[in-house]
Amino acid sequence: MKGKVARGRLLGYALGSVGTGVFSTTPGLLLLYYLTDVMGVPAAVAGVALVLPKAWDVLLNPYVGALSDREAVRTGRRTRLLVLGAVTLPVLFALMFAAPAHGTVAAVWVMAVFLLAASAFAAFQVPYVALPAEISDLPEERSRAMAWRIIALTIGILLAGGAAPELVGLAGDGRGGYAVMGVVIGLVMGAAMLAAALSTRWITSRPGPRPLGFAAALRVARGNRPFFALLGAFTVQALAIAVMLAGAAYVAEYRLGDDGLTSVLFVCLVAPSALAVPVWNRLSRRYGAVPCYLLAVVLFAAGSLALLPALTAGAAATAFALTGLLGVCYAALQLLPLSLLPETVHADTGRTGHAQAGALTGAWTAAETGAMALGSGVYSAVLAATGFRSAAAGTQVVQQESALTGLTAGFTLVPALLMLASVPLVLAYRARALAHRTEGTPDAA
Repeated sequence: MKGKVARGRLLGYALGSVGTGVFSTTPGLLLLYYLTDVMGVPAAVAGVALVLPKAWDVLLNPYVGALSDREAVRTGRRTRLLVLGAVTLPVLFALMFAAPAHGTVAAVWVMAVFLLAASAFAAFQVPYVALPAEISDLPEERSRAMAWRIIALTIGILLAGGAAPELVGLAGDGRGGYAVMGVVIGLVMGAAMLAAALSTRWITSRPGPRPLGFAAALRVARGNRPFFALLGAFTVQALAIAVMLAGAAYVAEYRLGDDGLTSVLFVCLVAPSALAVPVWNRLSRRYGAVPCYLLAVVLFAAGSLALLPALTAGAAATAFALTGLLGVCYAALQLLPLSLLPETVHADTGRTGHAQAGALTGAWTAAETGAMALGSGVYSAVLAATGFRSAAAGTQVVQQESALTGLTAGFTLVPALLMLASVPLVLAYRARALAHRTEGTPDAA
């Protein structure tokens, strides 16, 4: 589409991110805690139960991306997969928090349902992330669409992190509270996703002159070196965020003394990002996306490190203030790489003859969802290594000092180190993107 995109159309597209934000966040925030502290599953077993479904997701998403491109070549739309994901995911989301028994049964139940839910999420998320590359021929309109999407994503994340734990409490905590939360949040999520699927039918998708099979799509896509450098950076950062999300309930209960403060920590992290998105968008237009991106990464790492002594001392006000600073950085970590993603798709068209939005975003969402699930596994490994003791709801447990140190370091030190590890990948993206612009191919870098 040429020219300016109407606000109504941008809103229709952005609504889907309310749903994707809910699903991307709620399992990472609550599912590990649900297994260890409600259903009595040992931390190591719970971590395995949450990581294995996402290992499947890593394999599935690129296939869904190629399937979405094939649908787009045949029909000019990506609507069928979007609708399929929108109507099946809410049911599976509710079932994840409705395990029929404690212990091993709960672990197996959650693992199986989570795998199915991840598959339904892929059916929606992969073509949904592909749409910004096709929403307009103008780069500034694609960036504008992405800004709308990130604000809606923030609303979805706030809904997951702020409302979901509160719903659990209002419904009586324990198994019943989580079951009620799963149904209510699932309905809201499904409504947002279905609205986006139906309101984006106007977007014409033309990924190439002919449909490509899965293997052929991967062969064509693998030469896009700027994309894979950007993907690597975003994946490591998503893992850092996921580890922090997995630890929020633990530091709220064991360091701040009230698991109800999980929602406060989460709101402090996410709420500032809604206000910060337009600011980062303007800064990136003035100073460049990559310099702003690097600044946000370094500031996030510094803020995470500063949280370590604050939480160890139980200084709640300081912890909330530092988490708010992280929220400002979090806005950039969502907006800027996702704004650069459509440009890597378009930049590769001249080399391949295909604008493989589906195939590339399939790889992107596979890495992102895998990182979000791996965060729970990494955090559970820290808990297990430092002697954390799991218990069913209503059972009082006194954690040893090593476990308290571990759950705090997992929330602060581990995300900081991961953020710093992503800096070389951001620099590699900048170098390879520059080589592509100056020499005409990403393989020249």
